[in-house]
Amino acid sequence: MGTYFVLAVGSFPGLRLDRTGAAIIGASLMIGFNVLTFEEAVRAVDYSTLVLLFGMMIVVANLRLSGFFRVVSAWAVRHAHQPRTLLGAVVVVSGVFSAFFVNDTMCLVLTPLVLEVTERLERDPLPYLLGVAMASNAGSVATLTGNPQNMLIGSLSGISYRGFSAALAPVAAVSLALTFAVIVLLFPKEFRRQAPMEIPEVRVRVNRVLLWKALVVSAAMIGLFFWGWAVAKVAVVAGAVLLITRRVKPEKVYHEIDWQLLAMFAGLFIVVAGFEKTSVEEELAAAAARFRLDQVWVLSGWSALISNVVSNVPAVLLFAPLIRRLSDPRAGWLTLAMSSTLAGNLTLVGSVANLIVVQRARRHRPITFWEYCRVGIPVTLLTLAAGAAYLILTL
Repeated sequence: MGTYFVLAVGSFPGLRLDRTGAAIIGASLMIGFNVLTFEEAVRAVDYSTLVLLFGMMIVVANLRLSGFFRVVSAWAVRHAHQPRTLLGAVVVVSGVFSAFFVNDTMCLVLTPLVLEVTERLERDPLPYLLGVAMASNAGSVATLTGNPQNMLIGSLSGISYRGFSAALAPVAAVSLALTFAVIVLLFPKEFRRQAPMEIPEVRVRVNRVLLWKALVVSAAMIGLFFWGWAVAKVAVVAGAVLLITRRVKPEKVYHEIDWQLLAMFAGLFIVVAGFEKTSVEEELAAAAARFRLDQVWVLSGWSALISNVVSNVPAVLLFAPLIRRLSDPRAGWLTLAMSSTLAGNLTLVGSVANLIVVQRARRHRPITFWEYCRVGIPVTLLTLAAGAAYLILTL
């Protein structure tokens, strides 16, 4: 429980202990106190999830280093001649690319671009920054590679890439539309006037050879995902192909890999495995039946709540043993993926993507907790309701 406490609050009072450290310590204690044997701990780690994450990080790193994301984003923004069109471009680019290449990446790329453009136009960057963060979360619902928790659910559930996208891509599309609509409604001064804007050209540095190579490999990778090939295998092979280069130092790629996230995942797998061997897991299973978690509305609500307490990845691992006991596990996994991801828009600390936007924008336009929640709360409630309703009608 101490591990989940640190995951919830982000650190341990009086100690320099973060979420990754808590996961590692928790895993070590599971072995040290013989809750799990060393062999059981090794078997508890879902290596396919780690391999998928690792491979995707390499692919995304190459796309980012080549300048691809910034080229596309700058082109879309450059052709937006009104405030609503500019917001629409930001929401679409952030949402669509987050679906395939992990939402955190789009926040890293789009935030400085939005700040640069809005500063030159002398407009308030706040609604556009919120659009980046919230659209990245909403768009990432669509596929197994949209965010870490979806990758985890894909490995635990066995749902195919194509099956997952067929079920949740419509939810992502509706969520992006609702995100755009709520931001427009809550910032009437910014979007009431529709005077044409002349957006200045944004200079982008591009490594053309790397860009085309990364594009070809990425397109092939996504195609094989939908074709039904093993997602983890395809991702790591794609990453390996991109490491064969004379133009980019490997250290630059390795620097882009989130080693802390990989370590946290490994530790949490062991913690959850130990957790499942205790009587608490049986009590949770009884609670699942008592609270009727087999109903989409109920599971969505609890998932959204827990995701904002301990973060979405630990929440998915916490719910995993309960989902397996439901009468329809596939519906449970899809509901969990939808709700744990959309819940990230509720508050400023609801997802890493939000924090990336806030941190990168803090010197130019600080975003307060209330400024975020004023938009995040209605966006989350509306998108969760729409997503749950859609799953009830289609599953």
